[in-house]
Formats: sequence, C-alpha cells, structure tokens
Amino acid sequence: METKDTMDTQESMDIETLFVHGGTEGDPKTGAVIVPIFQTSTYEQDAPGVNRGYEYTRSGNPTRKSLEDLIAKLENGYAGFAFGSGMAAITAVLSLFRTGDKIVISDNVYGGTFRVLDQVFDHFGITYEMTDTSDNETLEQVLKQEDVAALLIESPANPLLTVTDLRKASNLAHKYGKMSIVDNTFMTPYLQRPLDLGADIVLHSATKFLGGHSDVVAGLVVVSTKELADKIWFIQNSTGGVLGPFDSFLMERGIKTLSVRMDRHVENAEKIAKFLEDNEGIKHVYYPGLPGHPGYEINRSQAKNGGAVISFELEDGYDVKAFFKSLRLITLAESLGGVESLICHPASMTHACIPEDIRNKVGITYGLIRLSVGIESAGDLIADLDQAITNSRKGGIK
Repeated sequence: METKDTMDTQESMDIETLFVHGGTEGDPKTGAVIVPIFQTSTYEQDAPGVNRGYEYTRSGNPTRKSLEDLIAKLENGYAGFAFGSGMAAITAVLSLFRTGDKIVISDNVYGGTFRVLDQVFDHFGITYEMTDTSDNETLEQVLKQEDVAALLIESPANPLLTVTDLRKASNLAHKYGKMSIVDNTFMTPYLQRPLDLGADIVLHSATKFLGGHSDVVAGLVVVSTKELADKIWFIQNSTGGVLGPFDSFLMERGIKTLSVRMDRHVENAEKIAKFLEDNEGIKHVYYPGLPGHPGYEINRSQAKNGGAVISFELEDGYDVKAFFKSLRLITLAESLGGVESLICHPASMTHACIPEDIRNKVGITYGLIRLSVGIESAGDLIADLDQAITNSRKGGIK
C-alpha cells in the first residue's frame, strides 16, 4: 500500500526511476522486493459486502493494480487500466460511444483498429471517417461535423510513420467538443506523453515496446479525469477483458527496463534509417527521426526522438519476396517492439484487412516494408539488410 510520503517521492522522480519504482513497491507482509503474483480469482470478505479492497479478480487484482498505477504515473494520467490485449483496450475505449457517433481516425492506422470499427462497431451504429490528421485544415473541417464524437490518432502512425501535431489536434478536437484519443504504442511514455499535449485518453498495445520481450499480449489505457476513469472501469468490469495476474507481472517486469531498451532500440534505428536512406536499392524511407521526414520538426517538438520503427520501399528493380526470403537474422513476423528485430509486409500482414483501394490511396503499397528495430548489434542488422537488398535485385535469388 502506498503512503502519501511514497506518492510525494514518486512525483519528484525522473521517468527512468519511475519505470523501476512507479508501481506498488514490493510486499510489506513478506518484504518481497517485487509485487507478488496474486494468482487468485476471489478474495475472502470480512462480512457480507465488506472486503479489504478486492472481491473478484475481474473487478480488481493487486498485481494488475500495481501495473495500472504504474502506467498512470508514467503517462501523467488520473488512472490506468490493463486489458488482455491492445484490441481489448481499444474496444473498451470505443465502448464509451453510442449509436450515431462518428470516430475520426488517422488515414494510415493499424489494421486491427480499422477492422473493429469497420466490422464490429458498425453493428451498433458507430461509424468512422479516415482523414489525414497531419493536415490541420483538413482535420478541422472533419471535426466540425456534428456527429463526430472523438478523434483517434496514431502518431507516428502505423505503418507510414505519419506525424500528427498532437497539441493542435487535441486543441481542435476540444474546440468542437470532441474527445481526443491517442494510441502511443510506437513511442511509449518514455518518448512521448500525449496527455501532457492535451489528449483525454492514451492507449497502448502494451504487447509491443512496453512488454518488450514478445512473451505477453496486453493493452493499457490511461485517462485524464475521474469521470473518464469511472466510465472505463465500469466498461472493464462489465465486459471483463482484463489482464491476468501473471501477465500483469510480466508487463511490469518489462516496463522496468523500458528506458534502457528504448535507448538501444532508437540508437540502432537511427543508424539503420541512415543506411537505408543512402542505399541505392531503397526508393523511400519513412522515419520521423530523419531530417527529411515531413513531420520531423513537429515530432521533435512533442517526442524525444523518432522511435524505433522504420518503413521503407525497395526500388522498382528489386523484388519484395526475394528480400524477405534472403533475411538471415531479422525475423519475418507480426508485431513489433520486441528485443529482437521484427519485419513485416503490411499489405499482406498487419493491414491486410484494409481494402486494397484504401491501402493504395494512403500509401500502404505492395512494396512497403515495416521494420521494428531490436537491440541486437546495429552492424549485424545493417549487414543482414544489406545482403537481403542485394539479393532482392531482380535476377538474384528466387
């Protein structure tokens, strides 16, 4: 149990220290340094309706609460909530809305977010509109619509790494009485804090960089007010998509090393982005840490750096299938944010559920490749990319 002195001390800590000490500190009964895994479904009550803070693990669990308190502190929010996946977290947030509401989303957005709006929430009369959220004039015109209830942004967006000015976007949303929601999966609170930039809700596919080891699936939501906290808790408890105690333990363990991992991820990503930018086999590199990226200055104003995800396209004389076949170290797989480098083909993998005409319109072409840079040797990763690019030149291996 946190005391006022503990909370006051934590409020003065740097974020690197909060990663390690921002959750519940150990176990006062045993002296355990790490919060125990309370692997229980229910709790003894002192009398009917009189409990010691917990009654049923769907409604609350000490291990999960430690994680939820931690992410709330890291994002400077009022309260945090842990879910069984990133999509469960997004679903809970979208459940705030009603029939007739429209959600404005970034035009290049994670395929799962598009799918749940397009094929699940449409059953309940909740619609969506895709727009270029990086264009403030266009965004304002869309937000003026009476049926718009919220703006859901990814910045940098998945997979084209488009940068949206979160301050301006949130201000525009509030100007017209709309809610501002930011998916901060790519950046994490170490690199970017959307609530500090005006957002009402921030969410994460915590499976990615926060967990960091490709061994747990989880989603996290942080809200800015008590009113939103009460609503999200009610949805979480009512629908039951909570994160289990053991997975909560794994998530908090992963977060403890987030700052040191992200520093290495980004260091590698910056080297790889420069290598790709200078390679004759690469047509285009999408990385907000490069000065040539159109969102570079805005990203610098709201994030610590460009993050650790890079997208790129091969030149016309190179074969995408041969490129993937040639990789020896980098793993072709869904997901991102693990200590190992992961690469994917958005058009046939992460964004395959988005209709081809929409993909092509926004730039998610057949030739687009997304790379989540791991913490391996940058030299080894560049060597692997270099030989794969060389082998993908048409007339190379098939």
